[in-house]
Amino acid sequence: MDTAARVRRIKPSPSTAAAQRVRELKGQGIAISDLTVGEPDFDTPDHVKAAAIRAIESGDTKYTPVNGTPALRKAIRDRLRRRHGLEYTDAQITVGGGAKQVIYLALTATLDEGDEVIVPAPYWVSYPDMVRANDGTPVIVDCPETDAFKLTPARLRAALTPHTRWLILNTPGNPTGSAYTLAELRALAEVLLDHPRVCVLTDEIYDEIWYDPGAHPSLAAAEPRLADRVFVTNGVSKTYAMTGWRIGYGAGPADLVAAINTLQSQTSSCPSSISQAAAAAALDGPQDFVHATVETYRTRRDTTLELLGQIPGLTCTTPSGGFYLLVNCQAHLGHHTPDGRRVDTDEEFARHLLEHQQVAVIHGSAYGAPGYFRISFATSTQALTEACARIAKACEALLPERPS
Repeated sequence: MDTAARVRRIKPSPSTAAAQRVRELKGQGIAISDLTVGEPDFDTPDHVKAAAIRAIESGDTKYTPVNGTPALRKAIRDRLRRRHGLEYTDAQITVGGGAKQVIYLALTATLDEGDEVIVPAPYWVSYPDMVRANDGTPVIVDCPETDAFKLTPARLRAALTPHTRWLILNTPGNPTGSAYTLAELRALAEVLLDHPRVCVLTDEIYDEIWYDPGAHPSLAAAEPRLADRVFVTNGVSKTYAMTGWRIGYGAGPADLVAAINTLQSQTSSCPSSISQAAAAAALDGPQDFVHATVETYRTRRDTTLELLGQIPGLTCTTPSGGFYLLVNCQAHLGHHTPDGRRVDTDEEFARHLLEHQQVAVIHGSAYGAPGYFRISFATSTQALTEACARIAKACEALLPERPS
């Protein structure tokens, strides 16, 4: 059967493809050091699981309102108030099957053919294809490592056109872990205030996995004059190790939220009632789990940075949040593998790591960052230490000249 043009415009997620390749190799009995997985390796907190069990036992297994249960919407509003001092009404909150669904529906609700969406690069792999699937045009803006992989006001101003509909701002970001300071957000806001048609979708899914002092700032709080144009998205997947529970949320203009709810009513109806009960418990309950896991991530980050820093030809910027490192491997490009193949791209470098030392990473070009590769440190220190030792061996095996 022929597929629609919207499907032909997009490609499968590279991170999903990488994870599938790892599963295939493991299925063949090959021991893989897997640094591709973008999810916590911790179990969901016990009090969250208990809330789900109570929901099942009490018969809370029916349809819910499209935009989520009143209890979950209240928990989200309370969380945004505590975290950022942001006040939202019930009509400004939407709940979906993961933050990815909420982002996708926001684009579906607002994009027409010819509309442009500014996507700073490096970017999460799904943003450009989500835009294309919804008839929009992604405008990729390169944000180099010299700018800490962050969009500057000058680059934003240069990318804006009469067709710009959205700016997507992922902070802390995947794959870089870079995050915008309050001053940087306000500087971007000054540009946006001159362009009243442009809205901002802030993806803050990693905002609690944060290593710098104080709370991570949000654009919606940094510049109240943009309040009617900022759509904040988040979820419980990363913070509370609930990736499989599939609960995300958005907060923003009531008319946009109403449009998203209409779309969801005709697609998935509502998220799982059981998962919603668990998410409300996660947001409302004790946060000890969050604090403990962030300190574990911090230790893993620092250990991995130290180990990678000992490998000639690899460099890495220290991330402020998230659990990823974007590693610069450009010094190794143009070198040759022991069997004589020339490694010209980051994708070929990632393939060399997998084939020579069975280390699975994701090539940077998938994120709009050629010359880099991404690793996830959401795994044990032992696994990270072993993987870095293998990466060192793989780099050592690359030769400047083709072997005779």
